[in-house]
Amino acid sequence: MKAWLNSETVRYPLAVLCGVAWALAFPLPGWSGMAWLVPPLLWVGTFGLSRIEGFRFGYLAGLIHFLILLRWMRHMPVSMGAYAAWVALSAYCALFPAVWVWVSLGLFKSAASSYSGSDWSRVAVDYVHRSWLERAGLLVALSAAWVALEWGRSRLLTGFPWAHLGSSQWQQLPLIQIASITGVYGLSFLVCWCGLSLAGALLTLGFRPESRWSWTAETRLPLAITLMVMGWGFWEVMGYRRLEARMGARTVKLALVQPSVAQTLLWDPAEEESVFAKIESLSRQALALKPDVLVWPEGNFGLSQTNFLRMKTLLAGTKVDWVFCSDDIEENSTGFARFNAAFHYTAEGQLEPSYRKQRLVAFGEYVPLARWLPFLKWFTPIGEGFQPGNRPSLFRLAGGSVAAPVICFEDVFPHGIAGHVTSEIDFLLGLANDGWFLESAAQWQHSANAVFRAVENGVGLVRTCNNGVTGWWDARGTRRSTLADTEGGVYSPGILIIAVPVGLPWVETPYHRYGDVFAGLCTALAGWRMIRAKWRL
Repeated sequence: MKAWLNSETVRYPLAVLCGVAWALAFPLPGWSGMAWLVPPLLWVGTFGLSRIEGFRFGYLAGLIHFLILLRWMRHMPVSMGAYAAWVALSAYCALFPAVWVWVSLGLFKSAASSYSGSDWSRVAVDYVHRSWLERAGLLVALSAAWVALEWGRSRLLTGFPWAHLGSSQWQQLPLIQIASITGVYGLSFLVCWCGLSLAGALLTLGFRPESRWSWTAETRLPLAITLMVMGWGFWEVMGYRRLEARMGARTVKLALVQPSVAQTLLWDPAEEESVFAKIESLSRQALALKPDVLVWPEGNFGLSQTNFLRMKTLLAGTKVDWVFCSDDIEENSTGFARFNAAFHYTAEGQLEPSYRKQRLVAFGEYVPLARWLPFLKWFTPIGEGFQPGNRPSLFRLAGGSVAAPVICFEDVFPHGIAGHVTSEIDFLLGLANDGWFLESAAQWQHSANAVFRAVENGVGLVRTCNNGVTGWWDARGTRRSTLADTEGGVYSPGILIIAVPVGLPWVETPYHRYGDVFAGLCTALAGWRMIRAKWRL
């Protein structure tokens, strides 16, 4: 029995189970309760292992998680690169939970040799016989380390802030309000801390049965804080709805067009006219409903110079603004620079200065190190790719509304959106194309990430997407309207008419003002605990 418990390999099924549960916490299916189990499984599951064994355990769990989570990457229409990108990105992201387990084993140096039994049980007994203050400090430090590693993943190597632990709770409105103070990282901390505290309580209940109520000490503080966050969050959500009703805010009527065009068709010159005909037909239907603004998603959609003139003719006399995306070309000293850009064509027939996407997707919009490693271009069809923009923009739309456009992947970066938000804007306008990934979990996962940008910055979020999820979320993350077919599917072509309040007073959130201070403090705390433990890094 001892050998079985202490063998590293027999714990691998637990690591696989942990990875599967972790992936299931996110869309689809989005069983958010699973997220609370992941940190305790990673922590308790490695009791008695060496740090290198724990690293392997954490890496396996992380690899399983990210392979399942990012399974939609296999659908990219890039023959050589789709599976390679899926495996490579999953393998990279798996390093972060592996490091967390390694850190946890370093922070918790057990004096287990003084107890009889297997190594696993000796470590458990050692933990429950420590003082409450020592146990609580350890769990807080482990939660801080989790946040520090998520923060690192958001920034290292251009950053990949996809599916942080806290973003699994995106539909738990009272809970997610904490993001207005701490960003999504605060919710990751809370989920991790509560899960670890529950595991600690169960260990105490099992290994200190003589202390009948001692297990409750483990959960009192995190439970109290979670209840406080939920109570305050509920007040915030309801307060915003009361504000809307009291102000009687005027609205702007937006027509969001979702064409649902396959990415391969967008790349095929022979399909240009059929693609444009599809989005033009949807636009005609939308204009018949007399919106203030017509909004297209990210993508060219056959918008040649000739077809642009057709759209101008269609819009003439309608008093409707038009927001769309296309390439923006600029001549420079070395030739021409190409940008992925959003444009605003006014009801008066003026084409306003474009917004140029600032955060580009590696291998989707540019090829890293292409100058020195030109063979990398073989793995992607984008050719020379795009150049990044260098500043946010505001679109002053019909109906007196002001929108801050962001393009696709940009709205998953917590630290990237604050610069777009000022006291002038009424909502963020997200223009996205997840058609690369067919009809998959990618669209829902993208939305789950993007909703936090609304809460963090205290402004509404309108998203127009090629094939889902097109909709509108208010400044508290409440889903107000989404485009769906008669069976509830979000991938089909269609139009969504929404009336978004404008002119509501904007109160700057702590997160918008101070940014990732909470994540930075967590990183400092985890680092201090590592140094205090005299850990050789």
